[in-house]
Amino acid sequence: MTASDIDKESGSRLPWPKREDLEGEALAIFDRYAGPDTDSLAGLWGPGGIKLHSPKLSQHGKKLTYYLRNETGIETSSRELAILITARQADSQFEWAAHEPEGLRQGLSQEAIDVVKFRKPVDGLSEVDAVVILLGREIFGDHKVSSETYARALAVFGRAKLVDLVSIMANYAGTAALLCAFDTQLKPGAIVLPVP
Repeated sequence: MTASDIDKESGSRLPWPKREDLEGEALAIFDRYAGPDTDSLAGLWGPGGIKLHSPKLSQHGKKLTYYLRNETGIETSSRELAILITARQADSQFEWAAHEPEGLRQGLSQEAIDVVKFRKPVDGLSEVDAVVILLGREIFGDHKVSSETYARALAVFGRAKLVDLVSIMANYAGTAALLCAFDTQLKPGAIVLPVP
């Protein structure tokens, strides 16, 4: 059941920003999100539309997210797994619904996705997938990364990529917070993440 404070068009507590109220780079971002050739998984429906209420945040955030998604050198399947473990730890329905299919498109195995989705042990997964999942679980669940997990992550990713991997998780944890605060709804037919 949708809360009474949800805008029907935007699917969140905030209406979409008005195009005529935006200028410069924020207007260009709006047009990219609203257009048929958007590079966003959600377009205006979701974090993109929310962030446009703070145009400078939207502009700077878009650049950071572009770097984290496209320029780190981290395999796209590992990037999506990092996003999914972050979404799972936050029980972020919207983030999960956007990134489970994207993870599959980027070559992430259904087995790894299900380990995250159903909070299963990482036994049998590749070292890369196991490390990403354990790192996310410890950061967001335990609020402390063990020396063993840190050493494994450092061995797999190296210093720079490990910093970038954790930054991907941090960026999407921020997205999960936005989606939660503004109660962004799933579109009809979206994948539902089982939550307690």
